[in-house]
Amino acid sequence: MHPLIEVPALDRLLRQQTPLVLLDVRWHLGGPPGIESYRRGHLPGAVFVDLGRDVAGPPGAGGRHPLPAAGDFEAAMRRAGVSAGSLVVVYDDADSTAAARLWWALRYFGHDRVRVLDGGYKAWTEAGHPVTTADPEVKPGDFIADPGRLPVLDADGAAALAGAGVLLDARSAERFRGEREPVDPVAGHIPGARNAPTSGNVGVDGRFLPPGLLRERFAKLGATDALDVGAYCGSGVTAAHEILALNLAGIPAALYVGSWSQWVTDPSRPVATGD
Repeated sequence: MHPLIEVPALDRLLRQQTPLVLLDVRWHLGGPPGIESYRRGHLPGAVFVDLGRDVAGPPGAGGRHPLPAAGDFEAAMRRAGVSAGSLVVVYDDADSTAAARLWWALRYFGHDRVRVLDGGYKAWTEAGHPVTTADPEVKPGDFIADPGRLPVLDADGAAALAGAGVLLDARSAERFRGEREPVDPVAGHIPGARNAPTSGNVGVDGRFLPPGLLRERFAKLGATDALDVGAYCGSGVTAAHEILALNLAGIPAALYVGSWSQWVTDPSRPVATGD
């Protein structure tokens, strides 16, 4: 299944009353809770999913947004109405940063029928489609979490890949170089990683670039389908966006879920700065 869906296609499915589960996963790093945005208005029928509570485990040695336990993710998706055969459409504000993490998590736990609304809530409203503040009636689903369906990296695997393959750091250039670190206690990057900020995966409207342009972008960084490729970020959220962009470009890639926030929990791990 293609990982993206455009606003007109989603509008047709909803008008045709095609059975699907619509999930709102708006989230802001260091900002107000996403539920506040949801309550001000959301797509008709959308169920709110809390990224920190439902799509990640408790912060700690595994990083700020580690993988959730399979049972916890299963319960969260069942509460949201996800069943084995459900078509799931996920969205966030605009650039798919949070939506990509939920897309990745659903696929990692065995649910392949999931698509991201390209351009998110912003694209939907700019097209003149309605929103609502009403809470939908949700029939609990029967989703069963089957972990391990997508490749992941641990710290040792990420370090090895940075030398033997291509490890992409999805954070901003300033954070990669160690010039600024607003969240984690140590600034810098994993030695050998290559900087590929997720902002370069989308246009000014928040929609993903065409696959050809994404392939060109990643090829300049040495990432092609001929090499092993992985991605990390601060806590494994925006790196999932990188995985989605790589998917669109036809490049399989593994996610280092713990990312920088997990890397720096061990002071013996090396830290690089600069370009």
